[in-house]
Amino acid sequence: MREKEEQEARERLSKRQGNIQPPTVFDENLKTRLEKEMLQDHQKAVMWEAEAVNGGKEKYKSLRQEIEKQQQQLQQIVINNYKKDTQKLAQKQTVVKNTIWAFFVGGLICTFGQAVALLFMNGGLLEKEAGSATTVILIFLGALLTGLGYYDEIGKVAGAGSIVPITGFANSIVSSALEFKTEGFIYGVGARLFTVAGPVIVYGLAVSLVIGLIYYFI
Repeated sequence: MREKEEQEARERLSKRQGNIQPPTVFDENLKTRLEKEMLQDHQKAVMWEAEAVNGGKEKYKSLRQEIEKQQQQLQQIVINNYKKDTQKLAQKQTVVKNTIWAFFVGGLICTFGQAVALLFMNGGLLEKEAGSATTVILIFLGALLTGLGYYDEIGKVAGAGSIVPITGFANSIVSSALEFKTEGFIYGVGARLFTVAGPVIVYGLAVSLVIGLIYYFI
């Protein structure tokens, strides 16, 4: 009885091999049928291998390994087909256009910041004090626009141009707070506030420490 079942399993194994030769595109029904059939044959092979004695184990072990190899092949084909489908649907990246927008918007933000700093200096503040006041203004505006939902719209167009300036740092903090506010002020906002900005702070401090040491000793 087992010999007959084994023979049928090997026949199915051989027949399946013709169905999973790349490049193969499955319909969902065929993929599901093959996965189910492989799973059943694999379970039988594992059971036969466990129950076999002496030299019989090698025979069933070989069958099990061949089925596992087919399962891997099927999975790889499914992954490749998924990648092809996503590439077809994905929007083409317009690098030149994105670069121009990032340069323009990032430069516009910095120009606005410089204008604010000049206004503070004309009002009587020293350059250092004007710089600190300008930073506060930019952070406030970045946080405000994020809360109102406008900064994300700017980011869709500007890309890195809206992320790199100090307003992008404010955006990363407020975005995390808004995303997790439903979980409460402690486990939501408090715990997740620096989810995005945390790495920037950590590695920014680390780099500044290294640069400071180099400047001090050299």
